[in-house]
Amino acid sequence: MRSRRLRSQFQDRFYATLGFTGAHSRQIGKFEQADGGTLFLDELGELPKEAQVRFLRVLEDKEVWRLNAEKPIKVDVRIVAATNRSLLDEVAEGRFREDLFYRLAVAVLKLPPLRHRGEDIQYLIRHLLNQVNQESREEPSYKDKKISPEGEKIMLEHSWPGNVRELLNTLRRLAVWSDNLMISEEEVREGLLTGPGGFRKSGDILERDVGQGFDLTGLLEKVERHYIEKAWLESGKRKKEAATLLGISHYQTFSKRLQKYGLE
Repeated sequence: MRSRRLRSQFQDRFYATLGFTGAHSRQIGKFEQADGGTLFLDELGELPKEAQVRFLRVLEDKEVWRLNAEKPIKVDVRIVAATNRSLLDEVAEGRFREDLFYRLAVAVLKLPPLRHRGEDIQYLIRHLLNQVNQESREEPSYKDKKISPEGEKIMLEHSWPGNVRELLNTLRRLAVWSDNLMISEEEVREGLLTGPGGFRKSGDILERDVGQGFDLTGLLEKVERHYIEKAWLESGKRKKEAATLLGISHYQTFSKRLQKYGLE
């Protein structure tokens, strides 16, 4: 039920963006507002099929209908769109229109996740912390914060599954929680949050109690399956690229592991 409500809300907002029948309020749509400029659409992969048809029509005809209007309005808008899904997979599964995809895919940029950005993360940490300090300067008794070298090292080792949004909100959380001008290593450890099933710290897997006994083979298989699946999805289900991400020299070896865990 919640999923259907969210899709309905997304569809209503998108209809209002285009400004055609289906919107629930009288307003100038974003396409009309962006006439002669650029319109950014986030999470394009979430667009419902019905709205995709209408969106394609706007792109093809270069016109929108304002609510209760007697004639369409011409618009000239450049579209920049983003999604965290593989739209090629969405097209293959029938969830995204192929004609709309190729209408939009004039220039395609694939941004690597934060965990693959290497030294960039360090610069992003410092840039975003400066942004957090700027945002918080009007708060009572707030003073600019810095992260200790040890704390920064912990952040560089984190996988950042939530990418830049997670990094920025983590820095905001650390700046609020820390009473010190220099955010310590321990404060960074406490401030990093993970989703269900994630490892709290990179060393947790090495902290199992051998005295109590545990299934080493099962643990290693669980870790291997986790990263095989992660690389498989990250690569857009391309075996050669996924094998490269994991340092596996032959994609045939990766293919066998996919079969082993029933992921192919």
